[in-house]
Amino acid sequence: MANSSRATTRTTPSPKASGLDGFFSITARGSTIPREIRGGLATFFTMAYIVVLNPLIIGTQTDSSGAFLGGGSAPNLPMVAATTALVAGVMTILMGVVANFPLAMATGLGLNAFVTFGVAKLPEMTWADAMGLVVLEGIIITILVLTGFRTAVFHAVPAQLKTAISVGIGLFIAIIGFVDAGFVRKSAGGPLGELGVGGFLAGWPLLVFVIGLFITVALLVRNVRGAILYGILSATALAIIVEAIGKIGGQTNAAGERVNPTGWGLNVPKLPDAIARTPDFSLLGDFNLLGSFKAIGLVSALLLVFTLLLADFFDTMGTMVAIGAEAGLNDAEGTPPHAERILLVDSVGAMAGGAASVSSNTSYIESASGVGEGARTGLASVVTGVLFLVATFLAPLVEIVPYEAATPALVVVGFLMMQQVKDIDWDDIEIALPAFLTIILMPFTYSIAVGIGAGFVVYVLIKVIKGKASAVHPLMWITAALFVLYFAIDPVKSVLGV
Repeated sequence: MANSSRATTRTTPSPKASGLDGFFSITARGSTIPREIRGGLATFFTMAYIVVLNPLIIGTQTDSSGAFLGGGSAPNLPMVAATTALVAGVMTILMGVVANFPLAMATGLGLNAFVTFGVAKLPEMTWADAMGLVVLEGIIITILVLTGFRTAVFHAVPAQLKTAISVGIGLFIAIIGFVDAGFVRKSAGGPLGELGVGGFLAGWPLLVFVIGLFITVALLVRNVRGAILYGILSATALAIIVEAIGKIGGQTNAAGERVNPTGWGLNVPKLPDAIARTPDFSLLGDFNLLGSFKAIGLVSALLLVFTLLLADFFDTMGTMVAIGAEAGLNDAEGTPPHAERILLVDSVGAMAGGAASVSSNTSYIESASGVGEGARTGLASVVTGVLFLVATFLAPLVEIVPYEAATPALVVVGFLMMQQVKDIDWDDIEIALPAFLTIILMPFTYSIAVGIGAGFVVYVLIKVIKGKASAVHPLMWITAALFVLYFAIDPVKSVLGV
């Protein structure tokens, strides 16, 4: 994070500047075109892993009807990867051109997990219904930006509860990584899970996971830019070699039955027939705006929209302030230039991601890597966005990545998100207990909404018990009440005969 002196170095465009320099205020912000290009490249290679990870998270799971994203009976990872890259490219270019800020966008990790495990799998819900909720969240957050109501929403939830939500999602993502890799598996009775197969790390695929995790961690501690992406690539290369030599095969047969517990999860790693192909953008427009209200009811749908809004909106605020401070672009009050435009583009990203069925697009803190290379303007974002558009043609590459090669990235991202736990005052039970429940219930219940709801309800309850009810923001009262109704929805339905 930049110091205060760097946070007040914002300058005004030079009246003599023209062309790219004049449009992006490159010289005025103390940068050069080569620096912006390097910064854009660095940001892309630092966050390009999302093109691989997003399909593995949302493309490998079925909705409540048993259908995969796009409506098929089997995963179509290249289609999800191509659309993920397309939306990321378009939105990142918009961020550069409209907001002139070195901030890249793509499908939000944590948000996509929530849509996958907390929304699409709810009874009667389909992928189209789930993505419709994402579009609705984007519409609402856009209205909040345009009306200036975001300030009221921002202050409604205590800062440390916002931190707990991010930490809980990080822990949830890490658990997903361990489980999908087979490092942690359900045991036959007894504990919730066990190590590997029968308590042992059996099989070559698990060894690939462990090695991939060690490689990613080693690159991370050495401050190598793109550590997560390089970790995925290294583990995938190792997996291809191991499979070519050992002929291990997948865990399941053609009928989906598990016949080889020590085999590869998801994909059997092998070189594809073609590295590039014409991208399939069939997912575009595959959403049902109001379908969720019929599937799960008004209250449940509104709670899910609010949960998405919380995670998306507050992450964006923190990210843009952090990037602006690191680049020395923030003003004396810590506000980056064109803040309203940044928030507006980000809110449109939520709608675009839902409308394209790849989950909400949001700002990426990995943009700091581009700032570290000298990026100070939106030109860097344009460079990053163009590279994402090129990546749409390379979607077949995701078919060679097994769970064991990709999931080390989930574990590491979970760690990075969980680092924020230090910002919670664990000596203050009024905030520590709600934060604890928020964090711990997400992985234990496999539900992000449950963690957030429990934290909100307990926070309000503690304030009432302590005689501090007046300190609770009205929006927190409303939200907590809705979550109480959400948790008790089945008994309420029984009483009402619904």
